[in-house]
Amino acid sequence: MSSEEETSQTSSSSSSSSSPPSDSHFIGKKEDIVKAGRVTKLVNGCRDVLVLYHQGQLHAMDMRCYRGALQYGDIEEFNGRMCIICPWHKYKITLAEGEGLYQAVDDPTAKPLRTHWCSKGVKQRIHKVTEVNGDVYVTLNNSTEAIDSDVYQTEKYRTVLLKAQPEPKIKK
Repeated sequence: MSSEEETSQTSSSSSSSSSPPSDSHFIGKKEDIVKAGRVTKLVNGCRDVLVLYHQGQLHAMDMRCYRGALQYGDIEEFNGRMCIICPWHKYKITLAEGEGLYQAVDDPTAKPLRTHWCSKGVKQRIHKVTEVNGDVYVTLNNSTEAIDSDVYQTEKYRTVLLKAQPEPKIKK
């Protein structure tokens, strides 16, 4: 992996320069994000991004996990790593890398069961966060490597999702 790709996969960073990266997108004021805890934004007209503030750090990732809306997920520590938990499927996704974690059983016939944490690999696209003078920007991770969360960021997915939602009732 090139150093450019490594940088683009970093979820949180801070900047002392007076201007944001040229390919970044304004998300909001840091104080507003800190107060809210998390915000979502359609970035570049194509990607729903979740930006969250947890334990003094800003993180950004694709908003949807296998259709689940991660902005409603709890954040917990698993095996020493901070994860957001998909509220629909209970998937555990690391904030820093977007890696899916699960608990495996060594021998299902042994009593008591002994488990250990394993990785499913990177499942959620992580984006770079930059703060400049109290403003928060996201630079989309443009790695060409396919990541599972990419599937739920397409226009085709949005069209299907919107058609599946019920029509709002109009009050007369």
